[in-house]
Amino acid sequence: MKLKLFVAIFGFLITASLTAQNKQITLEEIWGGQFRTEGMQALHSMNNGKQYSVLNIDRQNRTSTIDLYDYKTLEKVKTLVSSADLAEIQGFFDYEFSEDESKLILTTNSKPIFRRSTLGEYYVYDIASKKVTKVSDDMVQEPTLSPDATKIAYGYDNNLYVKDLKTGSVEQLTNDGVKNKIINGITDWVYEEEFSFVRAFDWSTDSDQLAFIRFDETEVPEFSMDVFGSDLYQTQQVFKYPKAGEINSKVSLHIYDLESKKLSELKVDKAYEDFYIPRLKWTKDDDVLSVQYMNRHQNELDLWFIDTDKMSSKLVLGEIDKAYIDVTFNLTFLEDNSFIWTSEKDGYNHIYHYNKKGELINQVTEGNWEVTDYYGFNEDANTIYFQSTENGSINRDVYSIKLNGENKKRLTKTEGTNNASFSTDFTYFINTHSSATTPPEYTLNNAKSGDVVKSIIDNDQLSQKMGDYVMSQKEFSTININGNDLNMWMIKPADFDENKEYPLFMFQYSGPGSQQVANRWNGSNDYWYQMLAQQGYIIACVDGRGTGFKGADFKKVTQNELGKYEVEDQIEAAKKLGDRPYIDEDRIGIWGWSYGGFMSSNALFKGNDTFKMAIAVAPVTSWRFYDTIYTERYMTTPQENPSGYDENSPINHVDKLEGDFLLIHGSGDDNVHLQNTMRMVEALIQADKQFEWMIYPDKNHGIYGGNTRLHLYKKMTNFIHETLGDKREMGKKEEEKSSEIKG
Repeated sequence: MKLKLFVAIFGFLITASLTAQNKQITLEEIWGGQFRTEGMQALHSMNNGKQYSVLNIDRQNRTSTIDLYDYKTLEKVKTLVSSADLAEIQGFFDYEFSEDESKLILTTNSKPIFRRSTLGEYYVYDIASKKVTKVSDDMVQEPTLSPDATKIAYGYDNNLYVKDLKTGSVEQLTNDGVKNKIINGITDWVYEEEFSFVRAFDWSTDSDQLAFIRFDETEVPEFSMDVFGSDLYQTQQVFKYPKAGEINSKVSLHIYDLESKKLSELKVDKAYEDFYIPRLKWTKDDDVLSVQYMNRHQNELDLWFIDTDKMSSKLVLGEIDKAYIDVTFNLTFLEDNSFIWTSEKDGYNHIYHYNKKGELINQVTEGNWEVTDYYGFNEDANTIYFQSTENGSINRDVYSIKLNGENKKRLTKTEGTNNASFSTDFTYFINTHSSATTPPEYTLNNAKSGDVVKSIIDNDQLSQKMGDYVMSQKEFSTININGNDLNMWMIKPADFDENKEYPLFMFQYSGPGSQQVANRWNGSNDYWYQMLAQQGYIIACVDGRGTGFKGADFKKVTQNELGKYEVEDQIEAAKKLGDRPYIDEDRIGIWGWSYGGFMSSNALFKGNDTFKMAIAVAPVTSWRFYDTIYTERYMTTPQENPSGYDENSPINHVDKLEGDFLLIHGSGDDNVHLQNTMRMVEALIQADKQFEWMIYPDKNHGIYGGNTRLHLYKKMTNFIHETLGDKREMGKKEEEKSSEIKG
């Protein structure tokens, strides 16, 4: 009996082990958070350079703490503040230090407005006195402490306010703010979305002046969206949205002097007719403000220094490009007011050093590779730290280099994607590394040598968990399409048999300067692709012309012709992959979201002899429907370039549809409006074309919330099976399932 029992247990363990190693990924697991990674939330390097802080949230006890750690030992030094000790608030989920680190802004409640903007409830916590001060009884925007930490500025109801933290008095700086007319110090919709910032005000270094941008959007056309909700009658969201070729907000630059209580407009010595102010930032000089002005075509960028004491301006630097110029956050002023600037003017994005007059001192980095992030400048060591693609465009590494361009050193040693957060004194950096085979790992590194000092977080538990699942390798390669070696990844079924034929499902985004073929850890879609691979599909992604990190010429070739070369590359790539013996050329599909949905629609229509099906999620269907800043950057205006807009927009090619098409959109999409899909649907109907479509009520461009993402991916998965799946195999599986049920 004992022998039989041992055999039974041993047999059970072997079976359990084999079963564990053959687990299939499910959509419920993907969208239920089973594959989440651990990280370091709200990491901040302290001014002393020896410590860092992070936000820790104890969900079980519903408390949040800001904890201080020692770089050298990684040991916790102390808790700066715990919500458990604050009677005034229940908890907080974000924080920000004052410049001198004497105070903290704690975020206790917030609700989104658009992609980056929120209305929030905030408190100021004084670390020394432990005093808690509520910023406002109203939900406000972008609270920002003055450099001396005595005041806090914020936006409310389209106006700017400053609260004195000593007296508690509140001063209203502007009075003309009106919804959908005038906004002070907070960006309008299109600036927020396309120039990637919300706070359009900045404190002077002496805390006495506040510079801000004023947006007059009175003449900007309005867009409205029904919000269906759950009440008997729907409501409506109305906001200003300038579509390509339409009127933008009129922007002006202003300054408020808190000592004299004087509000003044700042002007530069150049007459701009139709322009943007995408950046403003104080220099190291108390009275000198730097401002970037850009023409509407976005191919001319001027950097101005404005002396707010003398009310005079000087054009310091001007750049012109035949296509467009990307605005960045990399402008950094050194102690002598010389500055660091990044530019693509030599064909690749590189770092430049200018003196305070705007005269070039030297080009710091150069080569046929891109600087992808600028981390900072160590004055003591005269060293710049940055991230680049020098080790291959699908990889990222951290480097150091002297200000004069000498002694460049690769600090990260492991291939994949490396991203650094440096200590304030540049003694250490916390490196986040991941690759297609390694989940994110956080290490403490020596900033001089790059050597790993200690491991902080390794996500080994996730790695062990993934060992239980059937997983396929993400294979990186290049494919020569239309004379270019394009980056590609491919995922094949784990039991891949080169003598069999498999359907091919392609993914892409393809937008200007974007990248999807990158050596980094899985996102949610990657787990979905793994699931599809185990169900018998080959998944592939090709970054075609127009995507980023391979030089300006490769990226800007699509200028004035969005959707032409990118679509040609996807069609040609599909044909070339279809020639491979293990791919069924009659079962090739493609999908994408946003720009990717624009692309997948075009690919199906224009490549009707290549693609059997396509899924388009939240697609632009005509560039005439999209916003000014993004669209005109690449296309100029529809008045100037009508053929570029119309010849490459899928809405004008619906008559070519022959395959299966699934169109998906959220009705509350403030970015790519539902109008795009509705106009496409009407065009398809009038062309007598059959298709499938799905609208998610009140969902924005991300289409999420509650059960939404799970439903969306089930919908797409079912469509893939119905259109690309092997009908004989599927029928066989259904028979087997039916037999099992009967048995």
